[in-house]
Amino acid sequence: MFTEFEKHESNVRSYCRNFPIVFNGAKGGKLYSENGEEYIDFFAGAGAMNYGHNNPHIKNKILEYLSKDCIIHALDMYTVEKRNFIRTFCENILEPKNLDYKIMFCGSTGTNAVEAALKLARKNTKRTNVFAFSGAFHGMTLGSLALTSDTHSRGGAGVPLNNVTFMPYSNQFDDWKKSIEYIEWAIKDDHSGIDRPAAMILETIQAEGGINVADENWLREIRRICSENDIIMICDDIQVGVCRSGEFFSFERAGIVPDMVVMSKSISGFGLPMSILLIKPELDIFTPAEHNGTFRGNQLAFVGAAAGIEFYKQADLPGIVKKNEAIIKEFLESEILPINSKLKIRGMGMIWGIDFSEIDSALSKTAMQECVKNGVVIERAGCGDCVLKILPTLVIEEEDLRKGLQVVKNAVEKVLKDCGK
Repeated sequence: MFTEFEKHESNVRSYCRNFPIVFNGAKGGKLYSENGEEYIDFFAGAGAMNYGHNNPHIKNKILEYLSKDCIIHALDMYTVEKRNFIRTFCENILEPKNLDYKIMFCGSTGTNAVEAALKLARKNTKRTNVFAFSGAFHGMTLGSLALTSDTHSRGGAGVPLNNVTFMPYSNQFDDWKKSIEYIEWAIKDDHSGIDRPAAMILETIQAEGGINVADENWLREIRRICSENDIIMICDDIQVGVCRSGEFFSFERAGIVPDMVVMSKSISGFGLPMSILLIKPELDIFTPAEHNGTFRGNQLAFVGAAAGIEFYKQADLPGIVKKNEAIIKEFLESEILPINSKLKIRGMGMIWGIDFSEIDSALSKTAMQECVKNGVVIERAGCGDCVLKILPTLVIEEEDLRKGLQVVKNAVEKVLKDCGK
């Protein structure tokens, strides 16, 4: 069944090793194998499928566009669909939230937008160093990889990853204030030995880092430090944006406004390649073509992105996420935590994790495999992949959500019982 893949595809393939299934269909919150087997999706394309697989509203808009001889590839030329996306995004997202950003269309992946943010921050400040955070993941190209903390990812670079200083994230110490104190010392003490940064880049919820939710006060203090020290604050909302946290932007809960926001994954609405960088107008100093990309004008992605925002409004997606968040949180607290006192849970919105690190980090893999065997596609994250990561599509049916959570519970119980924990 996997012969052709294993014979011809590069060894770098990863997700397929965890999910030894040939998939052929998807709808809403479910995936289907080529043999018709049904799987509840707790992976959601690593956060790229927030609106669900083959969302009817978005799919119909894309099919309608494809039925005509409309332009598909346009680089950064003016097009009707780009104008429609800009208008829809500004009128329904930015303006109601009193956010004033210019929109930069980057390449087809999130890491391209991260690279653009780095270049623009350094160009504005004439400084080279950037502060990133322990537990961070920002992408696999060299600039983004320099911002990423895990040794496995960094090891693939093959060259030194420079001009980045890692700071302690909100949860690194027992009190978030200690992180702030260290960051301020690094900036203000002329004997810290650390260059003043052009920018600080952070995820308000670290997804690949192990579902680490930043304290709202910590986020506000980071905003203050950046403002007081002429440092550009960049929010990476690639995986936890587009309502994953409960609001369209994950930073809204803290009442802050970053200087730049990086978005990709679910921004296209349909799992199509698209990334954007939101920039405060005064920072928009790139000259024409100073950062570009062949596929930054993906018209189908513009169609899907605009339709996704329409769906977000019509369906009250924040309300759906709030309801599902309550289901997940209550289940984890009442059904997972009692299994073993050393299990830890954390998350918000519709991104949650079960942390095995205080028992045995390797058990998360066994639990994942047990879930997949019983019809739930799920992944891991965090240090040593110790966290079982719950990341359903936002529109998953309640019955499927509860069924999937029960599969997770059964898997956790089984692996702990089997190893005598």
